[in-house]
Amino acid sequence: MFRRLFGFFSSPTPAAMSAAKIKAQNIINENAVVVFSKSYCPYCTASKNLLNKEKAKYVAIELDNEKDGSAIQDALEELTNQRTVPSIFIKQKHIGGNSDLQAKKAELPALLMDAGAL
Repeated sequence: MFRRLFGFFSSPTPAAMSAAKIKAQNIINENAVVVFSKSYCPYCTASKNLLNKEKAKYVAIELDNEKDGSAIQDALEELTNQRTVPSIFIKQKHIGGNSDLQAKKAELPALLMDAGAL
């Protein structure tokens, strides 16, 4: 709990950052659809609900439950220029956040099919 409340005051070490960047990239590369999320975030829940409604196969990484979640979030910011969650990838392409995913509702089934996530 302390880490969740005060984790933003400390930055990951360069080694941790490098390991987190490799980990994040591996997760993205190995999965058709990835949602980097936080368990308490309503926007993350909305994104996962939409993917569930579409019956998509996806991996959700709850950053607040990961030991290196803060470092992964920093790494995602470096990779995408987006700090906030959810951070969503489909077929290794960064889609954006919840509002970006919601805006793609009409084309989402085709995106998911193309990614092999249906």
